[in-house]
Amino acid sequence: MPGFFRSRAGRQCLSVMMLGTVLWLLGAWLQFGDGLSAFVQMFDDYGAEKLVLAFVIAGAMSFIYSILRIADLRQEMELRAAAQFKADWTATHDHLTKLPNRYAFERKKLTRSTPKNHEHAEAEALNVTVFSVDLDGFKKVNDLVGHKGGDILLIEVARRICSLGNADCVYRFGGDEFVIIGAGMTEERERHFARVLIQAVTRPISIDGFAVEVGASVGYERWIEGSEPLENAAHRADLAMYEAKSRGPNHALAFEASMQDKVAERAALEAKLRTAIQQKAIRPFYQPLIDLKTGDICGFEALARWTDDSGTSIPPPVFIGIAEETGMITELFENLLTQACSDALAWHDRIVLSFNISPVQMEDRLLASRVLKVLVASGLPPERLEIEITENALIQDPAVAAVILDELHAAGVQIALDDFGTGYSSLAQLARYRFDKIKIDKSFVATYQDDERQEKIVRAMLGLGHSLNIKTTAEGIEEHSQLGYLTRLGCDIGQGYLFGKAMPAEQASAFIAERMQTLSAAG
Repeated sequence: MPGFFRSRAGRQCLSVMMLGTVLWLLGAWLQFGDGLSAFVQMFDDYGAEKLVLAFVIAGAMSFIYSILRIADLRQEMELRAAAQFKADWTATHDHLTKLPNRYAFERKKLTRSTPKNHEHAEAEALNVTVFSVDLDGFKKVNDLVGHKGGDILLIEVARRICSLGNADCVYRFGGDEFVIIGAGMTEERERHFARVLIQAVTRPISIDGFAVEVGASVGYERWIEGSEPLENAAHRADLAMYEAKSRGPNHALAFEASMQDKVAERAALEAKLRTAIQQKAIRPFYQPLIDLKTGDICGFEALARWTDDSGTSIPPPVFIGIAEETGMITELFENLLTQACSDALAWHDRIVLSFNISPVQMEDRLLASRVLKVLVASGLPPERLEIEITENALIQDPAVAAVILDELHAAGVQIALDDFGTGYSSLAQLARYRFDKIKIDKSFVATYQDDERQEKIVRAMLGLGHSLNIKTTAEGIEEHSQLGYLTRLGCDIGQGYLFGKAMPAEQASAFIAERMQTLSAAG
């Protein structure tokens, strides 16, 4: 009831009661009762007594109605409070695992119990650690047992984390990311708890008869009470987690200042990359592809190269990785393909342009139309373009990949399976999709002389290509002994530093002229 009188209706009710009390006291002081009695006797013949009785009954009825209305209002307030609590709980908790979410974390106010003495308070103020946990390989679980199975895994992971000691507060930030707040930990205890987290998460989980398991990357950071918002420590724990993830699954790292510097450097590089793409400063270089039977040039593979304003050469894996993560890969791809097609027009008609497709791009249903649009605009015949696709790019969405490859094949574009033997289910890819060429990864070429098993694998891949009537290209040829060996086994095309490194367009044209002159002189 005290809560009721703090409401508007409660204040009005209290005011009316106070007014009634004042009027009653005033009536008693003015002897209003005697006057009323005399009034009733004077007008008794006119029904004054009945009129007074009616007023009394009406007052009593109003009082009873007020009591009932107050009870209704109180019940309504309780229902409203319950609904508000439910809405607040829904807004601050994950519907799947029932754990608090990111919004709840942002509202978190850490409090500590009242210490028995001042010395204990001083020691306790520093003991808060934020752990950031991200699952490794969760997408593969979804592919194996479906999204329902993935939900079961997340629920089990949440249960395991909550069952650990020192996990005072556990949050799910969305997807497969969890945050844990631990209190009272020394540095050694933090390291131990991070290892225990990984062990708990990575134990196999049985889902629909499948024993599935995921990895875990953990980053953690100490938070000094009252020094800054808790979100800042969580952000640094995230940075440590991503650094741990970059080192492979099942790693745990404490935050270090160098991690923040690394993020700042990446942000600066991302800004430079965006500018470079807009200004088309990233250019295609061309590495020759040599027909091993005739020694003639049969193509060039276009490779992206970027030298920034300071003259520093940025490695392709670095800037291409950033472009993939930030969504700039499509614009970069179209710029490079447009320039490469334009350069290829200056080559002999039999020389093919080979161009790589990023795995991320294979999720783009418009990829084939983008490629064909560039071909039409440049005037390069589709038969002179060869698209290289890695095995890993095909497993992201096999149905979409099949549609893209069919559209490109129908237009006359050739398709090569790149890095053959290093991805997933190589033979399955050959059976499912139609390829015009397979490229043996340079790792096999570099090690076949020292490893008998690698040598047998190279022989098998070349034999497979011959059996399927698919041309084979060997990458990474750097020595004459490698060239002789591959030629004897019937490899069709060679690529590597032995023939030439990637070069700008003007050097590629000069390389063609020089190669043709050499072959003519030899003939």
